Amino acid sequence: MKYKNPIISGYNPDPSICRVGSDYYIVNSSFEYFPGVPVYHSKNLVNWELLGHCLTTKEQLLLENCRVSGGIYAPTLRYHDGWFFMTTTNVSSGGNFIVHSRRPDGGWSAPAWVDQEGIDPSLLFDDDGKVYFVSTGMDEKRRACIRICELNPFTGEKYTESQILNYGCGGRYPEGPHMYKINGRYYLMLAEGGTEYGHMETMQRSDSPYGPYEPCPHNPILSHRDDVGEKIYCTGHADIVEDGNGNWWMVCLAIRPCGGEDNRVLLHNLGRETFLTPLVWDEDGWPVAGEGGHIDLEMEGALPGEVLPVCRDFSDDFSVPGFSHHYNFLRNPSMENYVRRTEENKLLLKGTQVTLNEEKSPVWLGVRQKGFETETTVKVYPKKRVQGMRGGITAFYNNDYHYEIYITPEGNHWKVALAKHVHDIFAVTAAAEVRLPQDGGVYFRIVTDKEYYTFLYSTDGEQYQVLGSGSTMGLCTEGTRRMTFTGTYLGMFAENGETEFENFTVKVLDGQ
Repeated sequence: MKYKNPIISGYNPDPSICRVGSDYYIVNSSFEYFPGVPVYHSKNLVNWELLGHCLTTKEQLLLENCRVSGGIYAPTLRYHDGWFFMTTTNVSSGGNFIVHSRRPDGGWSAPAWVDQEGIDPSLLFDDDGKVYFVSTGMDEKRRACIRICELNPFTGEKYTESQILNYGCGGRYPEGPHMYKINGRYYLMLAEGGTEYGHMETMQRSDSPYGPYEPCPHNPILSHRDDVGEKIYCTGHADIVEDGNGNWWMVCLAIRPCGGEDNRVLLHNLGRETFLTPLVWDEDGWPVAGEGGHIDLEMEGALPGEVLPVCRDFSDDFSVPGFSHHYNFLRNPSMENYVRRTEENKLLLKGTQVTLNEEKSPVWLGVRQKGFETETTVKVYPKKRVQGMRGGITAFYNNDYHYEIYITPEGNHWKVALAKHVHDIFAVTAAAEVRLPQDGGVYFRIVTDKEYYTFLYSTDGEQYQVLGSGSTMGLCTEGTRRMTFTGTYLGMFAENGETEFENFTVKVLDGQ
């Protein structure tokens, strides 16, 4: 049965998967975005629905003063004896912790903190009743290593002291450890090489959870570091699962470069996405992922259910209370600044003095950009004339890298403007005076492709005028001034005053 990758598009890195009967669940990293750790559900491993998030309160997810690409790293999701367990790291506040719930879509507990250093924690529930907790750490010489302890997953109480388990298979930055017990043997799978273009996945096994471990003779079991296809890069940070038919599958992160055949660039703006590949075991009991460790944008496998058409469009007419699970906010938002006026089918954003250029929590909400070719449209109603007031829509990577089209007062008039922030340069690059129609609203649109974000406006919703454009390269991970791990959002914002929004839509046009 054929299917297309990525199975979860847009910024959805570090996937972890588990199966409960005929249901499959995936969680991903969320970094500085709130709520944290999205939970997806599927019946066939290809069509995924966003159920909600594991971390939905400030008590569970403290992100105040969280740096760009800080916050929540690399979660693991496991199911045991009627309970879901999610373990992850808040690198900005507290370290490693575990939450649990009877339901994957809500009711997650307060964090149970685990006194073991490092990031990328994972759990193995052994059949002898022991629970092993493994994570990436450092030894006394600051060499990266994998640590292990036994603990109570409900409380985080350690039953054994943490000890060094492994140093990986020779690649730099051994991390993302997942331990499995398969046919009576313990398998330790690691992400190595760094999460950039040298990324890879390795496997080891042992008769004991504490080792010693022998490496797979054909490591890495997954990597595109030497692939010349140039369609997929950075494959790694994987997790594996057996379906109800006895077939095995691997989910991993990977990127799709935004260059084309006539413009080869090692850059990506959509973030690290979630991919799927079949996995088989050879006669010696070692895993083989994809085609000799390579995956593709179109693959074939014995999926556990029929593949349905995938729609990645998003729309919100603000007619119902509550925000869609697809929305994210920056750090811990003050929700009194986000008012859904359902009787008027509008969203009111009460902009504060915090701007998109600051590493704080501006009045902003967005959805992941899920394709290279998209069209985002919204109608914007400025309220009172306030000096410095801005309200509009934005293509947003982080506070140092974003483009936005907005409305702002200038004297007795209104103007629409296009602003860009790249590195330490913030500038208004285009502006036009606009006469608002009788209802006081103006339409904004962002059209994207692999090369440009184009910004348009209209006073009637029919005839749009191009205000300007920004290079896609300005919103790519590889170009940021410090290491980052997220992807581009398409969202709404308000600063220094109130703005209303009507009919926010994002259409994905490239079918991928």
